[in-house]
Amino acid sequence: MKKNRAFLKWAGGKYPLLEDIQRHLPEGDCLIEPFVGAGSVFLNTPFSSYILADINSDLINLYNIVKTRVNEFTADARELFTSESNEAGFYYARRAEFNRCDDPYRRGQLFLYLNRHCYNGLCRYNLSGEFNVPFGRYRKPYFPEDELYWFSERSQNATFVCESYDVTLSRAPQGAVVYCDPPYAPLSATANFTAYHTNSFSLQQQQHLALLAEKLALENRIPVLISNHDTPLTREWYQAAKLHKIKARRSISRSGSGRHQVDELLALFGGG
Repeated sequence: MKKNRAFLKWAGGKYPLLEDIQRHLPEGDCLIEPFVGAGSVFLNTPFSSYILADINSDLINLYNIVKTRVNEFTADARELFTSESNEAGFYYARRAEFNRCDDPYRRGQLFLYLNRHCYNGLCRYNLSGEFNVPFGRYRKPYFPEDELYWFSERSQNATFVCESYDVTLSRAPQGAVVYCDPPYAPLSATANFTAYHTNSFSLQQQQHLALLAEKLALENRIPVLISNHDTPLTREWYQAAKLHKIKARRSISRSGSGRHQVDELLALFGGG
């Protein structure tokens, strides 16, 4: 089966792990994703409906625009993908415009432009809520036209909401299946660089998510699949789940010389 890519670049995106996730994700009427990110799992699963949430309001705003105005949006966003726009001066001017902008439609265009032109496709904000990722220096950034149209087509059966994971989980209906892809737990006390958004995901929140998943599976019979690093801490949090170890397909390191493979876990609460 053809795998469909998301139109955004995303740190920790699940495209490389799709086969493993598809294998362990139970069947149901509705897939709920409290950490939708770039949406690779949503784009490659056959559920009849979706509830897709994220705490990043720019992401959810963009998804609602692509869902309802894909033709207009694609034409307008394409104008930001020229040889002139792939220069540092232009990039920093658009980044400043984005940080001042309160028009949702224009903000959506700029968010896509920044995502495809910034360093490593990172999404990071400072404590004032300003996007602060530097210019990426790519030879020719890709304009994801086909991916935008596919996302729009798939999203006709999806509801996008900007809210915290616990709110999303508290409203999970019967017949639903939940897939959680939280910012991954740090590999060590010094490696906590998972702050993709203004607020990083704390160890307390990681533990809270595991408790909510266990409760949802036990009391509501709603299965929950969570992905994370395979560490002693995650194994402790997910001890009530069925654990599937995955050989990692990506390297994590701050310096190219020190790259090493990190195993990942898929923890399934309920579901059989």
